[in-house]
Amino acid sequence: MTSRRPTDALPADALTYEQAGVNYDLIDPLKVAAQRAAAATATNLAPHGFTELTASRGESAYVVDVGPFYLASIVECLGSKALVADEMKALTGRSHYAGIAQDTIAMAVNDLITVGATPLVVQAYWAAGGSDWFGDAERAQALVAGWKAACDTCGVAWGGGETPALAGIVEAGRIDLAASCTGIVNPKTRLSTGDQLAAGDAIVLLASSGIHANGLSLARKLVERLPQGYLTEIAPGLSYGQALLAPTVLYSPVTEALFKAGITPHYCANVTGHGWRKLMRHPAELTYRFDRVPAVPPVLAFIQQRARLDDHEAYGTLNMGAGFALYVAAADAERTVEVARSLGIEAMVAGRVEAGPKRVVIEPLNVSFGADELQLR
Repeated sequence: MTSRRPTDALPADALTYEQAGVNYDLIDPLKVAAQRAAAATATNLAPHGFTELTASRGESAYVVDVGPFYLASIVECLGSKALVADEMKALTGRSHYAGIAQDTIAMAVNDLITVGATPLVVQAYWAAGGSDWFGDAERAQALVAGWKAACDTCGVAWGGGETPALAGIVEAGRIDLAASCTGIVNPKTRLSTGDQLAAGDAIVLLASSGIHANGLSLARKLVERLPQGYLTEIAPGLSYGQALLAPTVLYSPVTEALFKAGITPHYCANVTGHGWRKLMRHPAELTYRFDRVPAVPPVLAFIQQRARLDDHEAYGTLNMGAGFALYVAAADAERTVEVARSLGIEAMVAGRVEAGPKRVVIEPLNVSFGADELQLR
């Protein structure tokens, strides 16, 4: 099986994420350094009578023990997907900012729920390149309406936010979107930071709607190779730009429904940056073996084909149809699939956890990722 290898093993005309301006080998060391500095601040909780849950360090959300329940929090930014919406507005006259709002909330909420938390409050951060951005009433109202709709889907309160005009920091005519989310793990037995993760667990993958909000730097760079740009048809009646703008799936209704069904995941992973490498995010020495893969959304298949990416590069960068992973007791696997499908989200029992070295093995593709290919701690 293929494992880590230099990008020069790809075709000469391949377009990688690094070539699109995102190099995790440069970014991840800063994340690790920040985590180590942040860990030293945990003692600041003691005077308040609280303690951090050490196991949440390096996970997708931070957890504090406040006594009767755990408090979880996260902040995430959208990234560059709004740039695609802006380009499509210029080409088609249609605003996609309702979907962009959902994408932004999904980035935070889908991370928060990985630790077993129920999302409670979302805060907005909308930083524009100038006050005139807010003068486009149609676009601004679409952002507001989409933000509220996503909050309603997740059952969270929209607490407030910040709308600065940052000329000179944010490019004129553009907006930088981010969201923070706070939630609770109640009862505490809902916690899913991996303490129960073990060989024999089943891995259920929840389907993505497309690219979600990760890999957009690569997707936008690819436009330079397309004669019709974002209007390139990738399926009958579906343009590349439209497909990229499919809103990210909100997975919190699934995790809430699982709790009501009596199912507590042993671990969860939001498949975002680093693609399927994220499936070995937990620090344990375990092998994650997959004997099935979900259908690849047309837009991701198109990106892989046009960017000339092999499966190792594609699955190590993009979600390739798997938006969220639930690691559950084998006896709960099929019921987990049924719960997701009852909410309109396709799911499959795709793999299992095994004793062995830390790695992801995708058997149908003859691809594997070793522990050295994901350095987040």
